[in-house]
Amino acid sequence: MTIIKAEQIMLNEPAHARKAHDERFAMGSAFMNGSYCGLHEAGVPIVDMGFMHADAAYDVVSVSKGQFFRLEDHLERFEKSCEKFLLINPYSREQTADILTNLVKLAGTQEAYVWWCVTRGMMPADRADLESYQPAFYAFVIPYLYIANDEQRTRGLDVMISKNYIRIPPSSVDPTAKNLHWMDMKLSMIEAVMGQKDWSVLTDADGNLAEAPGANIFLIKDGELYTPDSGCLEGITRKTTLELAREAGIPIHVEPVITSQLLEADEAFITSTAGGIMPINSVDGVVLGDTDGPGEITTALHNRYWEKRWGGWLATTVDYDTSVNL
Repeated sequence: MTIIKAEQIMLNEPAHARKAHDERFAMGSAFMNGSYCGLHEAGVPIVDMGFMHADAAYDVVSVSKGQFFRLEDHLERFEKSCEKFLLINPYSREQTADILTNLVKLAGTQEAYVWWCVTRGMMPADRADLESYQPAFYAFVIPYLYIANDEQRTRGLDVMISKNYIRIPPSSVDPTAKNLHWMDMKLSMIEAVMGQKDWSVLTDADGNLAEAPGANIFLIKDGELYTPDSGCLEGITRKTTLELAREAGIPIHVEPVITSQLLEADEAFITSTAGGIMPINSVDGVVLGDTDGPGEITTALHNRYWEKRWGGWLATTVDYDTSVNL
């Protein structure tokens, strides 16, 4: 079994082709506090607390073949993230869904990366009065982004367990609320790049695996699936992978996972909205399972993920024929 070339399919098959769109939205579309605009026209006030202090919650959902995947799950997680950070979305769940749908339609993207956030807004005269803030809503849509392209997924990623950085402790910033506090992950990525690796993986202070930048981590040992139970985002693709594994009859362990388990795994992969299920080839220079390339179980999960998505599983179809009132 070989890895489905999802990127090639998205770029070349007519069912995935970009719809007609105004040239204003050629780079993508955006929504800035009540107004739609082209991506190149979008901007955030420099004194917005989201920009100055990362005081915000955000989420990302993808569209493939003109269908949102698990949109309701993403909207529900976003609401929970806002609650955990004491943020108020100025738009209801239904209004948020409409805004995201309109952005996809304006850009004409049938393969789309859809990002949105709520920030605390600009600081009022009394910074201690939370009710004095006016939360701001921002969103944009661009053509679909991959953490790992076809070539990387076919050979498998070569990753590094960060030696210099650990994941921000949950007692400091709750990782289950999707947030903009990324410096631990960004610096670990720089560490990986300097070590000539494709991606990084972070542990917690006790040496347990946490997550990768923008992605959850999984490993397979003796035909069984393992993934950390804490210190990480409750990813929607993570949730999807667990469901696919149950369908396939694969035993699942959601529990603390130590570094040595990853190094000794038969297979491993990361999961993200930006790429789905992405195979790992090696960890810290150790080729998993003593065989180059994606493992059999990882490949099967990867392919099933895209097959089911393109078949309409848990999809919300975008009506591109209905115009958007700007």
